Amino acid sequence: MRQIILTSIGWLGVILCTVGYLLLSMKVIKAESRSFQLLNILGGLCLVTTAVESNDMPNAVANLLWMFIGVYALGRQLRTQGAAGTD
Repeated sequence: MRQIILTSIGWLGVILCTVGYLLLSMKVIKAESRSFQLLNILGGLCLVTTAVESNDMPNAVANLLWMFIGVYALGRQLRTQGAAGTD
Protein backbone atom coordinates (compact mmCIF):
# COMPACT_ATOMS: atom_id res chain seq x y z
CA MET A 1 0.00 0.00 0.00
CA ARG A 2 2.83 2.40 0.89
CA GLN A 3 4.47 1.83 -2.49
CA ILE A 4 1.21 2.59 -4.31
CA ILE A 5 0.88 5.87 -2.40
CA LEU A 6 4.48 6.88 -3.14
CA THR A 7 4.11 5.98 -6.81
CA SER A 8 0.91 8.04 -6.97
CA ILE A 9 2.70 11.01 -5.37
CA GLY A 10 5.45 10.68 -7.97
CA TRP A 11 2.98 10.62 -10.86
CA LEU A 12 1.16 13.62 -9.40
CA GLY A 13 4.48 15.49 -9.37
CA VAL A 14 5.09 14.62 -13.02
CA ILE A 15 1.58 15.75 -13.95
CA LEU A 16 1.83 19.05 -12.04
CA CYS A 17 5.21 20.01 -13.52
CA THR A 18 4.19 18.94 -17.02
CA VAL A 19 0.85 20.77 -16.91
CA GLY A 20 2.64 23.91 -15.72
CA TYR A 21 5.10 23.75 -18.59
CA LEU A 22 2.37 22.91 -21.10
CA LEU A 23 0.20 25.85 -20.02
CA LEU A 24 3.25 28.12 -20.13
CA SER A 25 4.19 26.91 -23.62
CA MET A 26 0.62 27.40 -24.84
CA LYS A 27 0.66 30.94 -23.37
CA VAL A 28 -2.31 30.13 -21.14
CA ILE A 29 -0.32 31.24 -18.10
CA LYS A 30 2.80 33.38 -17.71
CA ALA A 31 6.05 32.45 -16.02
CA GLU A 32 5.37 35.23 -13.52
CA SER A 33 1.97 33.81 -12.55
CA ARG A 34 1.29 32.35 -9.13
CA SER A 35 -0.33 29.31 -10.73
CA PHE A 36 2.83 28.45 -12.68
CA GLN A 37 5.02 28.81 -9.59
CA LEU A 38 2.61 26.78 -7.44
CA LEU A 39 2.48 23.98 -10.02
CA ASN A 40 6.30 23.85 -9.98
CA ILE A 41 6.53 24.01 -6.19
CA LEU A 42 3.96 21.29 -5.57
CA GLY A 43 5.21 19.13 -8.44
CA GLY A 44 8.79 19.44 -7.22
CA LEU A 45 7.76 18.55 -3.68
CA CYS A 46 6.01 15.40 -4.88
CA LEU A 47 9.02 14.38 -6.95
CA VAL A 48 11.43 15.07 -4.07
CA THR A 49 9.32 12.85 -1.83
CA THR A 50 9.51 9.86 -4.15
CA ALA A 51 13.18 10.43 -5.01
CA VAL A 52 14.20 10.52 -1.33
CA GLU A 53 12.15 7.39 -0.63
CA SER A 54 13.90 5.52 -3.44
CA ASN A 55 17.31 6.94 -2.41
CA ASP A 56 17.76 8.73 -5.75
CA MET A 57 19.65 11.70 -4.35
CA PRO A 58 20.64 13.42 -7.64
CA ASN A 59 16.97 13.47 -8.65
CA ALA A 60 15.93 14.62 -5.17
CA VAL A 61 18.41 17.50 -5.21
CA ALA A 62 17.44 18.56 -8.74
CA ASN A 63 13.76 18.67 -7.82
CA LEU A 64 14.48 20.36 -4.51
CA LEU A 65 16.32 23.10 -6.39
CA TRP A 66 13.43 23.32 -8.88
CA MET A 67 11.01 23.68 -5.99
CA PHE A 68 13.07 26.36 -4.21
CA ILE A 69 13.41 28.38 -7.41
CA GLY A 70 9.61 28.42 -7.51
CA VAL A 71 9.43 29.40 -3.83
CA TYR A 72 11.93 32.23 -4.43
CA ALA A 73 10.06 33.49 -7.50
CA LEU A 74 6.70 33.35 -5.73
CA GLY A 75 8.11 35.11 -2.66
CA ARG A 76 9.60 37.83 -4.83
CA GLN A 77 6.27 38.33 -6.58
CA LEU A 78 4.41 38.58 -3.28
CA ARG A 79 6.94 41.08 -1.87
CA THR A 80 6.72 43.19 -5.03
CA GLN A 81 2.94 43.17 -4.87
CA GLY A 82 3.01 44.07 -1.19
CA ALA A 83 5.40 46.97 -1.79
CA ALA A 84 3.28 48.23 -4.69
CA GLY A 85 0.16 48.08 -2.52
CA THR A 86 1.70 50.34 0.15
CA ASP A 87 2.21 53.30 -2.19
